[in-house]
Amino acid sequence: MKEFYDIVIIGAGSAGSVLADRLTEDGKKDVLVLEAGRSDYAWDLLVQMPAALPFPAGKSLYDWKYESDPEPYMKGRRIKHARGKMLGGSSSINGMIYQRGNPKDYERWGADDGMEEWDFSHCLPYFKRLENALGSDKNDPYRGHDGPVKLERGPATNPLFQAFFNAAAEAGHARTPDVNGFRQEGFGPFDKHVYKGRRMSASRAYLHPAMKRKNLTVKTRAFVQHIDIHNGKARGLTFKRNGKEHYVRAGEVILSGGAINTPQMLQLSGVGDQEHLRSVGVTPKVHLPGVGENLQDHLEVYIQHESLQPVSEQPNLNKLKMPWIGLQWIMGRKGPAATNHFEGGGFARSNDDVDYPNLMYHFLPVAVRYDGEKAPVKHGFQVHIGPMYSDARGSLKIRSNDPKAHPSMVYNYLSTEQDKREWIEAVRVTREIMSQPAMKPFNGGEISPGPAAQTEEEILDWVAEDAETALHPSCTAKMGPKSDPMAVVDPKSMKVHGLDNLRVVDASAMPYVTNGNIHAPVLMLAEKAADIIRGRKPLEAEHMDYYQHGVHPADAGSIKG
Repeated sequence: MKEFYDIVIIGAGSAGSVLADRLTEDGKKDVLVLEAGRSDYAWDLLVQMPAALPFPAGKSLYDWKYESDPEPYMKGRRIKHARGKMLGGSSSINGMIYQRGNPKDYERWGADDGMEEWDFSHCLPYFKRLENALGSDKNDPYRGHDGPVKLERGPATNPLFQAFFNAAAEAGHARTPDVNGFRQEGFGPFDKHVYKGRRMSASRAYLHPAMKRKNLTVKTRAFVQHIDIHNGKARGLTFKRNGKEHYVRAGEVILSGGAINTPQMLQLSGVGDQEHLRSVGVTPKVHLPGVGENLQDHLEVYIQHESLQPVSEQPNLNKLKMPWIGLQWIMGRKGPAATNHFEGGGFARSNDDVDYPNLMYHFLPVAVRYDGEKAPVKHGFQVHIGPMYSDARGSLKIRSNDPKAHPSMVYNYLSTEQDKREWIEAVRVTREIMSQPAMKPFNGGEISPGPAAQTEEEILDWVAEDAETALHPSCTAKMGPKSDPMAVVDPKSMKVHGLDNLRVVDASAMPYVTNGNIHAPVLMLAEKAADIIRGRKPLEAEHMDYYQHGVHPADAGSIKG
């Protein structure tokens, strides 16, 4: 390893993998990527086998094992937050669901001061650049077909999926052929980060192909201690590897650690609220009170049902069957282990006051929690449901100047009237769907929450007691102009306000969490940021129509020019 690199990227997760590829493809810059975790070995079944996704979470080899402080509106529960600790980051342990979000999410981004080039028309070309949407028509102008991220669709052929889609239609919700296309609102098969029976992580799509280049160096098990900031410039950083401390100089440093690690590293390096930094023994370098604030996430519950017909995947949870299922996957990348099982779902509005979907559904033809706890039935199914744009905001703060100490995090789930109202609506809309005639041949009754949660108070009590994070932490170093006292990152350069040679490119830079899983938006953000960092001409904006409720399709959602 050299003493100096043009660019040092902290974190080889989703954003870091994209940057490592895009910033080295012209061969002009020497780039070093430092990843605190291990490699995503090709032989590691828990990473590469799609159906093994519940197993890495909670294991220190794969997961940072973060948890929140006691949540004040969730009965004082500490909510566990699994975050990937390896090449590919959380894309190596997540549910492999590909959701762009709603076009109006990016219109909301673009409406903020200084964010004009982050509206939907400017983001769409970067989504298309990263995608190889194998389930979409090659002539579909909304989707990309030549990108590095190969995406399979559904297939959602299990009869439980079809019953769920039909029941949603009977309850008044639309069918949509592609939630990432013209119309997000509605129900149907989902795209997934699975290709030929194997996980399509960001490292598999971007990082591993780029590692063949001479101008890219990747070091795993390299734990960054702090960034060296002097006279308003990032000059390098200190990291530990194999028990030894190393210092590397850098032309510039890019933080891509994610919405938890990135604000933590900024604060450890003296960037944040100066009073808080002094209180934990860190010398302030730049006063940016927004670092660690604006914390956003999605909360979700499982509404589980018994299946009257023996068509669910429940029997495959039997440990005696697992060796055979694993052998099927090893021998031919086939069988129940070759899919993430999140093959379909949908987006719906919980009331007439919202102008685009505020609920996301993931349907599973099995009843099991992320931690592997099975529902006590022979056959079952469940929907994962939660509001998408809660107005609850939390914060993240380091507890000390020790890089190994996990930060304090409070998300404030269920803290607002909007949040509470939408949770009540979410459960009731879901029950309405499940009560439709299409589900009747399969529906053996609600297991969870069950009859004990009927009134508004009972529903909220169950959510507070049972809900889990959907694992979408974001927005803790948000983009925005310098005039915004809570903004951390300049949207035109991705540089940290008040500093030279230091940029942030990951989920922490998002100003608002998007409507859906956030892995795809992070890839898009990194693709767009790579052009900004390289000084390349951005992709041409595409002023495409998109579906808006209450607008005739012929006039739907024309984007401002």
